[in-house]
Amino acid sequence: MNINLNSKPVKTVEQNVNDVSRISQGAAIRGDMSSSTDIRVDGQVDGTLYSDGKVVVGESAGLSGKLFGTTIDFWGKMDGDIFVKDTLSLKSSSVVNGNIHVRRIQVEMGAQINGSFKMISEQEYDQLVSTIVRKPAAPKPVAAPKPAPKPFAPKPVAAKPVEAPKPVEAPKPAAPSQPAS
Repeated sequence: MNINLNSKPVKTVEQNVNDVSRISQGAAIRGDMSSSTDIRVDGQVDGTLYSDGKVVVGESAGLSGKLFGTTIDFWGKMDGDIFVKDTLSLKSSSVVNGNIHVRRIQVEMGAQINGSFKMISEQEYDQLVSTIVRKPAAPKPVAAPKPAPKPFAPKPVAAKPVEAPKPVEAPKPAAPSQPAS
C-alpha cells in the first residue's frame, strides 16, 4: 500500500448540471457577466465575462472584451485580454487577438495567438480581478413593510339647523280700474 504524505487533500465539490451558466449559439450578450459557477459560451459576448469556476468557450463562440476564469478551455475566437487563475488550454481552432495573463498554459498545434503572454501567480490574478471586475454585491436586507396609511376620513362637522322657508305671499289683486271721464 502506497500513501503519499506530501499530496494535498482532494477537494470535492458537488455540482449540479444546472449550476452551469450557458450562452448558447445564436445568443448575443453586450455588457458584463459575472458568475460564481462554471460558464459555457457558444454564442457572442461583447464585454467582460467573469467566472469563479471553469469557463468553456466553444468553436462557434466569439468574444470581445475581457475574459476571467479559474480554468479556461478555449476553442473559439477572442478579441481582447484573457486572465486565468490556474490553467488556460488553447485548442487547435482557437484564435486569440489580445494579451494573455496566466499561471499555466497549454497550446495545441494550430492555435493562433496574436498578443503577448504574462505568467502570473494566483495572488496577482486576485489583485487584477479586484481592480477590474466588479463582483455582484450581496443583496441588501429588505426592511419590513411599513403599515398602510389609514384611509382618509373627513372630520365630522356639526350640522347647522336649517330654517324652514318663509311662506311667499300671493300678490294682492289690483283694484278695478275706473273708466276715464
